[in-house]
Amino acid sequence: MNLSVVLLLIQVFFAVVIGLYFWNLLRTQRTNRTAVDKESRKEMEKLRRLRSISLTKPLAEKTRPQTMDDIVGQHEGLRALKAALCSSNPQHVIIYGPPGVGKTAAARVVLEEAKKNPASPFRHDAKFLEIDATTARFDERGIADPLIGSVHDPIYQGAGAMGVAGIPQPKPGAVTKAHGGVLFIDEIGELHPIQMNKLLKVLEDRKVFLESAYYHSEDPNIPQYIHDIFQNGLPADFRLVGATTRSPQEIAPALRSRCMEIYFRPLLPDEIAEIAEGAMRKIGMPYHPDAVQAVTKYATNGREAVNMVQLAAGLAMSERRERIEAADIEWVANSSQIPPRPERKVPAEPQVGYVNGLAVYGPNMGTLLEIEVSAIPVRSGKGSFTITGVVDEEELGGGSRTLRRKSMAKGSVENVLTVLRRFGFQPQRFDLHINFPGGTPIDGPSAGIAMMTAIASAITGRHVDNKLAMTGEIGIHGNVKPVGGVLAKVEAAFQAGARTVVIPKDNWQDFYSRFDGLNVVPVGHVEEVLKIAFPDLELRRLDIESAAPAERFAVPEVSYLQADSAEC
Repeated sequence: MNLSVVLLLIQVFFAVVIGLYFWNLLRTQRTNRTAVDKESRKEMEKLRRLRSISLTKPLAEKTRPQTMDDIVGQHEGLRALKAALCSSNPQHVIIYGPPGVGKTAAARVVLEEAKKNPASPFRHDAKFLEIDATTARFDERGIADPLIGSVHDPIYQGAGAMGVAGIPQPKPGAVTKAHGGVLFIDEIGELHPIQMNKLLKVLEDRKVFLESAYYHSEDPNIPQYIHDIFQNGLPADFRLVGATTRSPQEIAPALRSRCMEIYFRPLLPDEIAEIAEGAMRKIGMPYHPDAVQAVTKYATNGREAVNMVQLAAGLAMSERRERIEAADIEWVANSSQIPPRPERKVPAEPQVGYVNGLAVYGPNMGTLLEIEVSAIPVRSGKGSFTITGVVDEEELGGGSRTLRRKSMAKGSVENVLTVLRRFGFQPQRFDLHINFPGGTPIDGPSAGIAMMTAIASAITGRHVDNKLAMTGEIGIHGNVKPVGGVLAKVEAAFQAGARTVVIPKDNWQDFYSRFDGLNVVPVGHVEEVLKIAFPDLELRRLDIESAAPAERFAVPEVSYLQADSAEC
């Protein structure tokens, strides 16, 4: 056998080996592909089976507002939101309000209204993108950020077609997906400070700039669109609508300064009844009118009302009854441990040493504030005063510096005593006990004129009109100073049955004259307050050049109740 034959055989052998290798490789790939296709068909069949199964639509979804007329009880809030979003220059917005009053639904339906406006920059296909700030987590390395956007890291996150070549892959976030529309962030107050700062930058630039250690502007392997993204940024021209149940003071000032602030108020019992009736009609089940009234006794917002109706209807159906009764609603309230709706009303009769004050708690939520005073004459020496139901001390600031000061409510009492002495009252001759019942500690100076009136009533033994409510800070010269949350306080007084409300003159707005059946009286000095509370009382102002300091009283320690404080 010559050399040429040997070489030929060797070539044939290696050709066969190489052919077998590639044939086996192709067969393996075909087998893998067949297995993948088979698994894909199996999973697709499973998905089709799952999608063929559907339960009835939840009542909460059936009752979700679809138009502005469907949103109950927020006429002024909707008007402000429409002004902010439906103009030719829409604004960023923060909506404050308790849960379940229609903040999300309002933003969605107002965007639909804006699309109908020819002058609006929102196109007919403008998106409404909703995210929850409590679940919008991010990675500090920038490889995962559902809000702002991120860059797919070829080292940390695997290969893929571009990862093999070491090409960074930008991933748009919610701010880019909402481009040209509205980005709704629920519970925006829970947003991480780092994300908040990034969001503020996006609001200013209206675009997102991403960074990656794997990006090189001169790399020819990187596609042109990725070059464009890194050099010019991702578009993010949207309008932000944030919703929160927090108070404005808890929201970052930098965000508040860029947004219009709108307040949604708590729903009234009549509005809860309207929502409950609508839910019962959507169920298609007869109901007793007392069942609707039972819902208003417990539910404080629309979501609670719908949930109670749904559970009561389920109870009636399970017991084969054809009508929802009031007893069904009561059973739901008891089984779910829902407390009765906190509705404070003015007392039935005038009382000595009792005045209706006003307070706010949370955003745009007012309430009637009971103020009780007992005045017991002392036989000898000087009297003392005790104040209960208020915050003893409060802390200001944060970080490395914290300031502590005496409660503003306690300081307001000392101002009141000084002013009363100027008008001939002698509080130092009495042991005074000032009480704010209700269980929640009170803080803030705006109960000043109410405390003054209650103390004067207790000292003189004169009754105060039970339909009178008041709010206002008091200075040591007797001036009534402006306070916050007056509109919410006036509305709360009206709902509680008050017929006259005294407010600081500097807080007066023409809007307050529109309340039918409520007389809102602006005052600038405590003398006006005393004349309103005690029309037949002859006041005698002492001739003192300057306000004398209050007599020193023995002030016992006041225990601090562990609860959220309400601001007067």
